[in-house]
Amino acid sequence: MPDQHRHRAQLTRSRARRSPSAARRFRLGPVASLAPGESLKFMLPIRGADEECFLINFGGEFFAYVNRCRHVPMAMDWVDNQFFAEEGRYLMCQTHNAYYEPRTGECIAGPASACGKLLYRVAIEIKDGIAYASPPTEEFED
Repeated sequence: MPDQHRHRAQLTRSRARRSPSAARRFRLGPVASLAPGESLKFMLPIRGADEECFLINFGGEFFAYVNRCRHVPMAMDWVDNQFFAEEGRYLMCQTHNAYYEPRTGECIAGPASACGKLLYRVAIEIKDGIAYASPPTEEFED
């Protein structure tokens, strides 16, 4: 029997293993369908649960964040898929009136406990006109 256990251990060790830090990509769709000032919500598996996220087109640049205000961990779009405010210059949590810079996700106005904090960024890759998202790697504070 020892030979059987040794053989099984060798087979187990020889398998290719996926690194826990290896990011998975999820297809979101064509970026041409998202005009400047528009957003697209999507679900992404983060820490074992599906989390709502959103992709924005801000002046022809694309950014994505977890749909969670940094003041209180709740969705930012009280009106479905409406994130932009002030004629598209800022992202806004419609519950708390917290304003965020679209390029960085930094809270620049709103409740004091949110100011200076960053939205949780979702990594975006655009390949052949298609947007792909990868789950955040940092731990959430809330």
